[in-house]
Amino acid sequence: MIQVKKGFVRLSLVGAVVLGGLSLSACATTQYVDQRIAEVNTHIAAVDAKATAADQKADQALSAAQAAQATANQASQRIDSLTATVNNLQQAPPQPARTPRG
Repeated sequence: MIQVKKGFVRLSLVGAVVLGGLSLSACATTQYVDQRIAEVNTHIAAVDAKATAADQKADQALSAAQAAQATANQASQRIDSLTATVNNLQQAPPQPARTPRG
């Protein structure tokens, strides 16, 4: 019976040591967490910089498109006014042929 108690105590002690070791190995150290957070922050900063650059390029493209639209509108207005002039010239009565002086 005493041997059974010693075996049980030994088994309990080994079990406690194993459980303690497993529970401690699952904990992350502060240094490990700080390193991972620094890596994530660096990645976030890089992505943010790329997003900012893309936003600036999009703003430049929008400005260029708006300028092109304004130029196209001006050209369209000029064409409309020239079309009216051409139509008026086409509807004017033909002029008699002139004879040269001489």
